[in-house]
Amino acid sequence: MDYQPVGQELEVFRHCYRNQLPVLLKGPTGCGKSRLVEHMATELGRPLVTVACNDETSAADLVGRWLVRGGDTVWQDGPVTRAVRTGALLYLDEVAEAREDVVVVLHPLGDHRRQLFVDRTNEALVAPPTFMLVASFNPGYRRGLKDLKPSTRQRFVAIALGYPEPSLESAIVQQETGLDKGPCDRLVSYARKVRTLSELGLAETVSTRLLVDAARLMVSGLNPRIALAVGVVHPLTDDPETARTMQDIADLMF
Repeated sequence: MDYQPVGQELEVFRHCYRNQLPVLLKGPTGCGKSRLVEHMATELGRPLVTVACNDETSAADLVGRWLVRGGDTVWQDGPVTRAVRTGALLYLDEVAEAREDVVVVLHPLGDHRRQLFVDRTNEALVAPPTFMLVASFNPGYRRGLKDLKPSTRQRFVAIALGYPEPSLESAIVQQETGLDKGPCDRLVSYARKVRTLSELGLAETVSTRLLVDAARLMVSGLNPRIALAVGVVHPLTDDPETARTMQDIADLMF
C-alpha cells in the first residue's frame, strides 16, 4: 500500500537521492519510518537492503567474511557490501543500536567519499550513483542510553517524523485494515489521549502500528476492548496500575 506523507518527507527524500546525500529518519516507534523507505525504494525502482541493527551485530556481519566451503575458502559479501555493489538503497533500522565498529565502517559511505573499505579483501568500493544510505533513529527511546555521535549525525540529512494528525492517522488505519471510519476515529482518539498522559511512564507510547494491529483484530470480529488490551495495552506495559488506567480509557471509548 502507498505511504501517506505527514509532511514534506517524500520531496526531501527525492532531493537527497538526486544529490547522493544520506538520510537519517528520526521519529518514534511505529510512525512509518520503514514504510517510507519501502515506498521510496519502489518509487525509485531500486532494490532495498535492510539491516536491523543491534548491539550483537559486528562489522564483519555487515561487510562480509571468509567462509570455508567444500575445502575452499570463499568470500561472502555482507548486506552493506552487497548494497554498495548493486547500487541499492541500504536501510539501517535503529542505527543507534549498532556497535561502534559498525558505525565507523559506515562513515566513509556517509560523506563525500561514498566509499566502503573492505579490509579483508583489500577493496575500496565506490558506491554508484544509485546507491543511497538511509538510517532510522528513535531519539526519544535512546535518550539517556546509547546516542548517535555528532560525527555520525552530521553525515546525514535528517528528516524528523511524528505521528500523523488525527484525520490522517484515522485514514491510514482505515486504509491498512478496512475498519469503518467511526471505530478508526475512536482508536486514534484513544491513542492521542494516552500519548498526553506522561504520568503513565511508558517507555514507548501508542504507535500507529499498534493501532493497525488492534484494528485488524477488530475487523476479524474480536471485541474492541479485548483488541485494545492485547494489541495496545499489554505490548506497552507490564505494570498492573498503568495497564488498568490504559484499559479504563479504552473501555470508555469502546
